[in-house]
Amino acid sequence: MKIQFCGAATGVTGSCHLVSTDKYKVLLDCGQFQGGDDPDAANRADFPFNPAEIDCVVLTHAHIDHCGRLPVLIKRGFKGPIYCTDATADLLDVMLKDAAHICEQDAERDNRKNQRAGRTLVEPLFDTNDALATLTHVDPCIYDTLIVLNEQMKVVFNDAGHILGSAIVELWVEEGERTSKLVFSGDIGMGGRPIINNPTKIKKADYLIMESTYGNRMHEPSRESVEKLLQIIYATTKNGGNVVIPSFAVGRTQELLYELNKVYDGNTPYTEKLRDVPVYVDSPMAVDATEVFRANAQAYNQEMKDYILSGDHPLDFRGLHYARTSEESQRINVDMVPKVIISASGMCDAGRIRHHLKHNLWNEKCAVVFVGYQAEGTLGRTLLDGAKEVKLFGEAIAVNAQIYNLQGFSGHADQGGLFDWLCGFQKMPQKIFLVHGEKEAKEDFAKFVKSRLGWDCTVIDRVCEYELGENETVTAFDTAEEEFAGQESVQEIRDRLKNALSDVSDVIDNAEAATDKKLTEDELVALKNRIAALEKEIINLGATVSK
Repeated sequence: MKIQFCGAATGVTGSCHLVSTDKYKVLLDCGQFQGGDDPDAANRADFPFNPAEIDCVVLTHAHIDHCGRLPVLIKRGFKGPIYCTDATADLLDVMLKDAAHICEQDAERDNRKNQRAGRTLVEPLFDTNDALATLTHVDPCIYDTLIVLNEQMKVVFNDAGHILGSAIVELWVEEGERTSKLVFSGDIGMGGRPIINNPTKIKKADYLIMESTYGNRMHEPSRESVEKLLQIIYATTKNGGNVVIPSFAVGRTQELLYELNKVYDGNTPYTEKLRDVPVYVDSPMAVDATEVFRANAQAYNQEMKDYILSGDHPLDFRGLHYARTSEESQRINVDMVPKVIISASGMCDAGRIRHHLKHNLWNEKCAVVFVGYQAEGTLGRTLLDGAKEVKLFGEAIAVNAQIYNLQGFSGHADQGGLFDWLCGFQKMPQKIFLVHGEKEAKEDFAKFVKSRLGWDCTVIDRVCEYELGENETVTAFDTAEEEFAGQESVQEIRDRLKNALSDVSDVIDNAEAATDKKLTEDELVALKNRIAALEKEIINLGATVSK
């Protein structure tokens, strides 16, 4: 087996790793590069492999730095399936269509300049038709299910706790008489986050590919960041300014809404203070992504499920406004009422956030609050690094607004979280490859692990390939089926079944309490389809248990 590191090797973006045997080639992620000297050139560059030879893609989650080059892969010859979780599949529909729109807009803008300068016109990296073609390749899967990729490879998606649908991948590879197991962490989330579950800990691996975004940093506790955000909103709006929050449309935006819901619809010290401060989500993709969150309650943590069962959806509250059209977006900056503006992109490199920065950065009454990672070379990183002036739409804009960085909102595990997840392995994997981090973060995390566990980590710092030796297998089970079947005790499986039946009972009770609600024909059809699917699963389960 060979592993070729094709992206997220020298930095945080562009996640892409190729796993090859003598018969098959499987790609783990295929993401866009962001930031750096020339991300467009990096995204247009040839892949270090032939896309037509790739048998399938295993996608960890729907963030653009993990999925954003899938349409390019297909344009250049890939014809196989793209496996991901069901929630990721729904989000992918939103992400790729939005990314295609941005690519088309960028190409149109560049071509206006090229025409005036007499230069050659450019094609978008990919367009809407390419995005739609990509979606036909998507094969949604369910967490904790063993999936056969081909005669040599089987995979399980485990909850990564990063965003809705994000996954840690367990990949079993059978070559001759030898079975080896590769684990790919994807992006590991922070434990104790709202909406989604904690990252799943994996017990065994022969080979581990692990992210290291915050390998040398610790986040402040999330509650401290929430408290600071509320203080910033209150002080800024009271002073007549706007609070602009560049936020990733998938994950961070929904978490912010969840926290603000507790204030606006709750009874906290800030409820009265912020009662009249409107909150705008200005991103068509964030609006669509929030609808996907609503439709994927199966991936929520228990706190989020309890909220919904109580009759309060945490992504809605009084004072919240969604802006979908350009006209709605423009009106936000015309309205002089102090407000909160949540807009994408999270690193400020594209999207409507750049317009809001243009209208607010110069104003010393305003504040810009970062709640996610800012890659090197992005506008967000430039602002965090203390720039006094930036250029937006060809205009120099003074940076007079207050700039804040609240890392407690990060969807990535910090050094402690990464180490805690790594400690879940019962023994050291034969090889640990660190990717998806800046050079210093990877090196520091490797030293941290060595000093505390005595485990050696290989820091990936370039596009490169490793051939894994035949004598390195440490997996305790002969087959994927044997290990997968043995990961839970019978009692644990019974407990899961009881919890699932309890959830069903709660849903039925709430449905009975809402019998007067008038459903549309589409809602009735969807409800009948879900009941039929549930009936099928229960019947199949009964047949399996009774054998």
